[in-house]
Amino acid sequence: KGAVDLDFFRLDAASFTACPGDSIDYAVMEKTDRGAVIPLRAGWNDLGSWEALWQVGGKDAAGNVVHGDVMLHDVSNSFFHAESRMVAAVQITDHVVVETADAVLISPRSKVQNVKRIVEKLRAGRRREVLSHKRQYRPWGWSEILVESDRFQVRQVTVHPGEKLALQRHSLRAEHWVVVSGTAQVKKGDAEFMIRENNSTFIPPGVPHRLANAEAEPLVVIEVQSGEYLGEDDVYRLDAGRSWSDESAKN
Repeated sequence: KGAVDLDFFRLDAASFTACPGDSIDYAVMEKTDRGAVIPLRAGWNDLGSWEALWQVGGKDAAGNVVHGDVMLHDVSNSFFHAESRMVAAVQITDHVVVETADAVLISPRSKVQNVKRIVEKLRAGRRREVLSHKRQYRPWGWSEILVESDRFQVRQVTVHPGEKLALQRHSLRAEHWVVVSGTAQVKKGDAEFMIRENNSTFIPPGVPHRLANAEAEPLVVIEVQSGEYLGEDDVYRLDAGRSWSDESAKN
């Protein structure tokens, strides 16, 4: 039970929530008579925790596992993962530090599994971080939140060659698109036109619009959203969207 969303099938939220939180081992594999188990002699670690990543990672002379832009002083037996900025640490031992665009996690290695308690608090507080990432991947490419506030939001939108977004409109927000790389094919109301690098267009609330990339290189657009409400439930899709190459073939 669910609904088709572009190339995704999104499960019905109420039905999915009602499912028990059991692993596939207990819920399916222990009950089926249509499965088989084959013995295998091999080293195995499912890498199901940050502690496991520290155990198998390549360590420096002080026992640290480091990924990304990290500066350390008097630090030992710790795991560091930095994605979007520099992480610095002084005089700690046996810790896990994980930095992403969404959040930063700091925990003793022996207690890192208790991160689920933080997830429970995020869920209870209805925080965005527990529902979605700043970078969201879609069949046509991806978008990433760069700046977020109550009445405006700035995103980078990258559209793969030959792809396009669904025709849509918003009731409560306007959008301003600035092309920084590539050439955009834009549909705005009844008009269709091209926007090249360092040029822009404004989409008022209520106007149907679509962004497409008919070129051979990725299209990069800075999208500035503004209005009294910026939630994704103010997106009204007017068609499911198809790849630009598919539509061109039909024409």
